[in-house]
Parts: sequence; structure tokens; C-alpha cells
Amino acid sequence: MSLVKTIGEKKVNLDFNKDFINLFNEKIKSKDVQFINQTLKDLHPSDVANLIENLPADTREKLIEIEAFNIEAEIFIEINESIQAEVLLLLSVESIAKILHKLESDNALQILEKLEEKKKKKVLDKLLPKDRFLLEEGLSYPEDSAARIMQREFTAVPSNWTVGQTIDYLRENKELPKEFLEIFIVDNDFKPIGTVPSSRVLRTPRDSKMNSIMRKVPVLISANMDKEEVGHTFESYNLVSAGVVNKNNKLVGMITADDVVTVVQEEAEEDVLRLAGVGDEEITDSVVIKTKRRFNWLLLNLFTALIATWVISRFGATIEQMVALAFLMPIVASMGGNAGMQTLAVTIRAIAKKELSSGNFFTVVTKEFIIGVLNGIIFAIITGVIVQFWFKEINLSILIAVSMILNMIVAGLFGILVPVSLKKFNIDPAIASSVFVTTITDVIGFLSFLGIGSYFLFN
Repeated sequence: MSLVKTIGEKKVNLDFNKDFINLFNEKIKSKDVQFINQTLKDLHPSDVANLIENLPADTREKLIEIEAFNIEAEIFIEINESIQAEVLLLLSVESIAKILHKLESDNALQILEKLEEKKKKKVLDKLLPKDRFLLEEGLSYPEDSAARIMQREFTAVPSNWTVGQTIDYLRENKELPKEFLEIFIVDNDFKPIGTVPSSRVLRTPRDSKMNSIMRKVPVLISANMDKEEVGHTFESYNLVSAGVVNKNNKLVGMITADDVVTVVQEEAEEDVLRLAGVGDEEITDSVVIKTKRRFNWLLLNLFTALIATWVISRFGATIEQMVALAFLMPIVASMGGNAGMQTLAVTIRAIAKKELSSGNFFTVVTKEFIIGVLNGIIFAIITGVIVQFWFKEINLSILIAVSMILNMIVAGLFGILVPVSLKKFNIDPAIASSVFVTTITDVIGFLSFLGIGSYFLFN
């Protein structure tokens, strides 16, 4: 049925083939609870999530409705967001509360924020007072803040404790996280002053003071810091984990590298999708949702295309006199568009990684200008030679060569100027840059090619 191997105690599916999906589908329809539960028990949580995602919507609903099937928390967090939202609508308030109770606070918060307000309140009422307080406090922070991705489960001890006191505390306290790499050292006001790797605690004599073996905290994360900025901070300082502090600089949580990896991945995916004009689209989204998300972008592209078409229409008489111009126009436009997108991609990446600043802006612009000139000259020569062999018209070859140089320069300059300008106006450059750059290169390409041609060839 499917290729499976064993990792630890779990089987890992390597290929959910059609036969496997169909069989599982049939077992759900026949309510074969024993087969369903055994299959889900044997597979790794990420593969169970993958299996659920591959089921038809009506079958997923039947799976949830089977009384004996209780979705595990570790499975639920692996399901993609669109399917999560669908499953949450099917699950009872009690089932959701049960899932949240088993999760770390950061994962629980991400699920809770997907619920509608009425259902969210009911779920919170089902939680233990301590869990409810932590989640309600988390929801009070901005959606894209560090507080939304931090976990409240961390280990902290006073600076005047000995290693022996710390070890005894770690052994006896049942409410500490199951796994942790670092121990935070705090002062009397619960402000973090350092960290100690757990391995160092185990290798240090019991009578040593914790503040004598700690390393100073290189950086602290504000609870209100944007999560994208958190990712940049981790990268800049090569952090494995970092403490999160509130406005009073008191330790309220921690962020680990795995949380940051998720954020960086999400931001990268978001930028790529926005460049293509599809927003936060998931492969599992419905046809209607996909169509609605793409409509606005395509509509904007239609209007920008009309601008380019209008420019061409101004030179109708010129095109009629030399039909070859119509054949060659797409070459100039496409080369400029592609060159512009290259620069745009590099610029957006530089903005995201905070590599582009006022200090190096003019240097970067100058580089792009030189690149545009060099690429323009190279491809002007190549295109000019091809056109000469094709049409045997030297003036036409010179015309397309000049237009190519101009458009490549424009593409390089506006590929950096457009996203930077949008950023200045607090507009995400990944959202709208591509359509503007493409329009500019098309218009300039057609205008230079047809305008110069009209002036020199027919005057």
C-alpha cells in the first residue's frame, strides 16, 4: 500500500499513494474504528497530519465524527492552517480545550487565535485558571509580536542559588518544562541577568554559585517586538534561545530556535507568494477561496497591461510602416521585465534581512546601474546581431540594441527604487513591487523602442 519505515517507535510514511488513501477513505466510511486508530497510532504525527490533509473534506468530517477517534495534540499542530481551521469547526469545545491543555503555550496560543470569539471564550472557560490566564495574556499582545510565538514554560532560578540548590529544584519541581537547554538567572525583581547551559550545571561542583558560572544575556527580546525582527535578531547573534521580557524588563517567556525557524519559513513563503500575487494561499484551500485571493492581483495586472497597450497604440502608424517592430517588441519588454524581477528579488531579500540601509543605499543603486549598463550592452550586441541576420536592416538592429540598453538600465534602477519607496510608505514591498516594476519596464521598453524607431526610421 505505502512505503513505510520505522523511526523509534513510530512508522514513517514515505509515500501516501492513491491506494493507501482510498483504503483509509473506505475504512472511515465503514467506521472501522479499530483499523483507523491502529493506523494513526502506528504512524508519525506529521504523517498522520499529511494523511488527514489528503482526505476529501466530507471524509475528514466523518473521521472527526467517529466517537472513538480523538485527534492528538501533536498531530493537530502538524496540520496546515487551512485544514486546522476546518477541523476546529468540527471539534467540540471540550476536544479543543483538551488539545490546548497538552500543548506548549506558544502552540496553544496559535490554535486559540484561529477560533471565532464566541467559541474562543467557551474554550477558555474550559481550561484550568493558570492556563487560561497565560493564554488570555498572550492574546492581549499584537498578532505578529514576539509574545505570540514565545513559550511561557521556562526554567529560572535566583542568582544567589548554588548549583546544588538548582539541581534539587530541577529534580523536585514537577511543573518545569520536560526539556530545556538553558536555565535563566534572575535577580530579586525577576529580571534576567544571565543564562547557564544545563550541561554546565551538571559538571560544576554543588557549592558553586549560579551567578559565578552564568554567561551574561547577549540580547533580550521585547514582548512587543515584531516576530520578523525576532528572526533577524536570532540570526545576527547566533542564538539558540532568548528570554522575552515585558515593559518592566521582567522575564515572561522564552523563544527557541525551532520557533524562529518556523517564523523565518513563514515569512519567506509569504514573500514568495506575495510576489506572485497569491497571498497566504494554501494548496488545500477551496477553488472559491483561491479565485477570490487571486482576483484583485489579476485585476491590477489587467489595468497595468492596459497602460502598456495604450503606449503601443500611440505608435500604430509606425508599426504599420514596419511590421518587424511588432515582432521585436516582446523581446525588449520581456528582457527588461526579467532583469527587473532579478533586481527586485535581491532587493526584497536585502530589505527582509536588513542588509539595505541608508548608509549603503547609493552604493547598491550604483551597482545596479552598472549591472544594467553591462547587461544592456552584452544583450544589445547579441540581439542586434540576431536581428541583422534576420531582417538585414542595420537601422533596426541599432534601434533594438539602444532600446535594450535603456530598458535594462531602467529595470535595474526601478527594481531597487520601487520596493525601497514602498517600504518608506510602510507598504510591504513584496505585495506590489512586481506589478509596478513589470509595468515600468514594459512602458519604457515600448516607449523607447517605438519612440526612437518612429523618430529615426520614419523622419
